[in-house]
Amino acid sequence: MSQQKSDLTALLNSLDGDSTSINKALPLVYDELRNLAHRQLRSERANHTLNTTALVHEAYMKLINHPPDGDWDGRRHFFGIAARAMRQILVNYALMRNRKKRSGNMNLQPFEDEIYLTQAKAEELIALDEALSELEKLNERQGRVVECRYFAGYNVEETAEILGISPATVKRDWTSARAWLHSQIHG
Repeated sequence: MSQQKSDLTALLNSLDGDSTSINKALPLVYDELRNLAHRQLRSERANHTLNTTALVHEAYMKLINHPPDGDWDGRRHFFGIAARAMRQILVNYALMRNRKKRSGNMNLQPFEDEIYLTQAKAEELIALDEALSELEKLNERQGRVVECRYFAGYNVEETAEILGISPATVKRDWTSARAWLHSQIHG
C-alpha cells in the first residue's frame, strides 16, 4: 500500500468532525474530486456557467458528515462513494428543478449560485436515476459501473480499479447496463 493511500485511509478513518483532520484530508483528494465534478458537469449545455467547486464542496461535506458503515478502504473506496454522492446531489437538484416547474416557475434555478440545469436535462437525470435504482436491485455491480462511468466520468481502467474488477468486466457491464437502462427509459 502506498504511503499516500495509507495516509488518506488513516485520515478518513479518523474524521470525527474535527476540522484539523478534515483540513489534512482535503488536499489529498481535492484535485481528483474537482476532476470528478468537472467530468460530470461537462455534459451540461454549452452556454451556461458551471461551478465545479460548489459540487466538490457539497460532495466532500456529504462524505465526511456521513461516512460509510465501518472504515474507509483508501482512495478506491472514497472515490467510489464520491461518485455516488455527486449523483445524489445532482439528482436532488433535478428533483428540486422539477418541483419548481410544477409550481409554475419556469426560470432556471441556480445550484450553489452558478450551476444550472435545463428542464430537459433534469427530467433525463431523474429518469436515469429511477432506472438506475431498479438496475441496482437486479445487478448492483452494473449500477456501480454506471455511476463510475456516467456520473463520475471515469474511463474503463479507472472504473475497474475503483470497483476492484477487470476492465473486461467493466466493458461487459457497461454495455449491458446501457442497453438495459435505454430500454427502461425509452420503452
